[in-house]
Amino acid sequence: MKTAVLLGICFYSFTILIHVLVISGILPYTWVNGGRSDSFEIQIQLSIISIIICIIGGLFTFFAAENKAGRFDRGITIICWFLVVLCSVGLIQQLIGTAFEKGVCSFIVLLGIISNLRLAVEIRKQ
Repeated sequence: MKTAVLLGICFYSFTILIHVLVISGILPYTWVNGGRSDSFEIQIQLSIISIIICIIGGLFTFFAAENKAGRFDRGITIICWFLVVLCSVGLIQQLIGTAFEKGVCSFIVLLGIISNLRLAVEIRKQ
């Protein structure tokens, strides 16, 4: 369980870091979102939404790991499998995206897949 949480923390932290770098202008906005954002202002909105989603995902990861009573195991497992599918679709999108997404973001999304997969399997075993 600790490995799954650590991978989840890395996944969400790296994702937030990338979006903060885009918002701050350090990374060009054309390097993310498949280069499809029409303007920097639109990408800022998408990056802020992504950061909020990552914060929620990180909180979910901590909640899933701390669910020692097992009251929400079934729901957590379902959400984790949904996130595995969602991240898998995201991985495909990264692999057909920009060079930055192929070279960097695809590995970060792979962390998310592994983290959620481990959470789903380990919670189910408890």
